[in-house]
Amino acid sequence: MADWNRGHGSVDSMLDAENKRLADNLASKVSRLKSLAYDIDREVDDQNDYLDNMDSNFMSATGLLSGSVKRFSTMVRSGKDNRRLLCYVSGGLVLAFFLLYYLVSRIQT
Repeated sequence: MADWNRGHGSVDSMLDAENKRLADNLASKVSRLKSLAYDIDREVDDQNDYLDNMDSNFMSATGLLSGSVKRFSTMVRSGKDNRRLLCYVSGGLVLAFFLLYYLVSRIQT
């Protein structure tokens, strides 16, 4: 009977050691998952801040463009002199675009 108790004690100690090893392994995995969750949370906060900044930038650009469109519409609806000026400005912009295109293409070759 004494031999059986001694053998049973060694099995218990082996099982105890195995449980401790598995518990440590599980604790390290939980710690890693917790670290990943914090990293994901921080990344989500950074992305939300970035999107909020983009939203405010788009709103300011929208305000700028709407003001430009209003001024352009006012100029088009006004008298004949402003229409002539509009044609000159439009032609100058087209000419400047083609001139810049030509210069850039000459530089690249």
